[in-house]
Amino acid sequence: MTEPGKHEFTVASTKDVHIGRVVGLRVDEVVMPGGGTARREVVEHLGAVAVVALDSDGMVTLIHQYRHPIGRRLWELPAGLIDKAGEDPVEAAKRELVEEVGLSAERWETLVDVAASPGFTDEVVRVYLARELSEVDREVLGDEEADLVMRRFPLAEAVRMALAGELVNGSTVGGVLAAHAVLSGAASSRPADAPWEDRPTKFASRGL
Repeated sequence: MTEPGKHEFTVASTKDVHIGRVVGLRVDEVVMPGGGTARREVVEHLGAVAVVALDSDGMVTLIHQYRHPIGRRLWELPAGLIDKAGEDPVEAAKRELVEEVGLSAERWETLVDVAASPGFTDEVVRVYLARELSEVDREVLGDEEADLVMRRFPLAEAVRMALAGELVNGSTVGGVLAAHAVLSGAASSRPADAPWEDRPTKFASRGL
């Protein structure tokens, strides 16, 4: 048995179970501190971005979107997958902001990186703060986007919704609270191109 905190969790073997369009499922046999191995199911993900789009009146744009695994519509930040080969994360965020809510921003900052559920998936979402907004033409690309409802909320109201359990999407909760911290002066944002150590890469590297 190694000293706590010193063991290297190496992978003895791995097996692909399902490789889909957006996610993959593999099973790893991981070497444990006692010398044995344990099976770990891992959902691979492309990685995603989300945007706290804050206007000059302190209003943040949220979308009401149906989420099938939850079985209902959720209020969320504009967000999307980093699913274009070689696309920079902030460029993906700019694209999603236009596609989902018809907004463009001149000022971009990194707020938080949110690991969705690190017990079983490598999905991490980078949340940006976008300011100096302007409206642009929005092209509806599919049925789901056509069903989106957009609404602006005061940032303080979005914070209240998060603490009241009315916002449950992890990156939305994290992004709203982080934006409030930055705007109140309690914390500082990072540059838009800040290093992203935990950005998912395994699924994208499959080149599907």
